[in-house]
Amino acid sequence: MTVLPTSAVPERLLTDFAARRPYALARACSIVENQRSGFDALLAHLHPKVGRARRIGMTGPPGAGKSTLTTSMAAALRAQGRTVAILAVDPTSPFTGGALLGDRIRMERIALDPGVFIRSMATRGSLGGLAASTREVADVLDAYGFDDILLETVGVGQTELDIARTADTSVVVLVPESGDSIQTLKAGLMEIADLFVVNKSDRPGADRLRTELEVMLGMRMGDAGRGVPAHHGVDLRALAAADREGVRKAMNPALAAREAAQADPHDPHGSGGWVPPVLRTVAAQEEGIPELLDALGRHRAYLEASGELRERRRARLRERVVEVVERRVRERLWRDAATAQWLDGEVPALESGATTPYHVADALLARSGDLLARGHA
Repeated sequence: MTVLPTSAVPERLLTDFAARRPYALARACSIVENQRSGFDALLAHLHPKVGRARRIGMTGPPGAGKSTLTTSMAAALRAQGRTVAILAVDPTSPFTGGALLGDRIRMERIALDPGVFIRSMATRGSLGGLAASTREVADVLDAYGFDDILLETVGVGQTELDIARTADTSVVVLVPESGDSIQTLKAGLMEIADLFVVNKSDRPGADRLRTELEVMLGMRMGDAGRGVPAHHGVDLRALAAADREGVRKAMNPALAAREAAQADPHDPHGSGGWVPPVLRTVAAQEEGIPELLDALGRHRAYLEASGELRERRRARLRERVVEVVERRVRERLWRDAATAQWLDGEVPALESGATTPYHVADALLARSGDLLARGHA
């Protein structure tokens, strides 16, 4: 295995980064985000320091108030004496390639706090709600020593779920007027949420949305319908002798989910794991923020006690290796002039139907063994 020497990174940058000088942090983030020369050596140098920060993902549809909620959370965490880094991802225009990156404007009340670092990133064509290098920049922030890293995605749809593979805790933020939110949830957000937040809950429809979420959680727990007698031939004596508590929860899955979310996830008589709570906030008024931070703390405790935090981070490391391999393969293959020339020579056979893209791909990999195996240039 080839390991890049630390000398590939300016010594002064490493020294100033270790001394927690803000300019060094900003420069390190830029080097990694833009994959400038020596970025992989820098990440290799910082890797032993990674793994201490709590990574919290904030995702949800556009207009849910994620930035306002993130700002209020950061302010509350600072009041507890914790340091906070915010990675806010904005969409890139498919026409101009530009991005507004206006998060410092929306977060102006915390932007000058020396214990808060705000980094805006553009998606640059990435479709998963995050920028391509978000995880790597998060590693830089982690190594710098922040207590909490808040990852705010662009407004996500039904399949943009990169946040679940990046954060320790994923918070899905919804608002009462977000449209057919339940249809969106069935497509994936329901599965990745560790906490649900109904923001702008002072608006009409907030209670209904919260109940809908809790009904779905209760049904996912398997409590809906359990212990409920059939419609025909009901034995009233058997019903009277039934577990009234079980029947009560089976008839009301929203109540079952709410009580399970408040219970100890390690209770052998409970739901048998973490059940996402559905919280109400009005971020602009800072209402519900203490309850949200409390839920985040409980989820962190659950992850640590259950061993799931380690499993999530191990999976993250494995995925990072896969991503690096895929990136290196692309770079070495498609930047090689001889490979491009060989591929051009195969196009006529593809046109005539004498071969297939799969056969050409296999042949290309077979002839590229030395190219792929060589050390880092």
